[in-house]
Amino acid sequence: MNKDRIILGIDPGTIVMGYGILVVEGKKPRLEAMGILQLDKFEDHYLRLRKIFDRVLSLIDQYHPDELAIEAPFFGKNVQSMLKLGRAQGVAMAAALERDIPIFEYAPLKIKMSITGNGNASKEQVAGMLQRILHIPGESMLPQLDATDGLAAALCHYYQTNNPVSEKKYSGWKDFIAKNPGKVKK
Repeated sequence: MNKDRIILGIDPGTIVMGYGILVVEGKKPRLEAMGILQLDKFEDHYLRLRKIFDRVLSLIDQYHPDELAIEAPFFGKNVQSMLKLGRAQGVAMAAALERDIPIFEYAPLKIKMSITGNGNASKEQVAGMLQRILHIPGESMLPQLDATDGLAAALCHYYQTNNPVSEKKYSGWKDFIAKNPGKVKK
């Protein structure tokens, strides 16, 4: 596969974990795969954590991502839910660490903002924008929005690490003009 890099995005959860695989060729990201891991059929919380670990490892072994982008837990009112979500995230991270994959965390607001331009966007709006940006056919879209949330984490990471403005550093306007004489009109 001719690629520059592969990003695995994960939306952690103890009921449903979403994931998306983004392949970047040149400066162009494209969808490789997305899906969910349905966990509500397992009663035992620790078994769910084991399933998350195993699934993330299998995704890493199948797609060989260069980086893991994961949604960071947000602060909610329910402490028990937060604890469970944090454990799910930690187990997914441990699987990446097991394979020496660098991890990048993004707040839900940052992910939504980078995809839609609106930090308060709905899951449906995020999915719709991903479909347009990545040219995903309608029949490839999954009804579970956790999958597109995982993909959104991957695309957010791509945007954060492929900012053309940050590729060159300038100390000021004089430095910019000195390094870009062709962009100055006299």
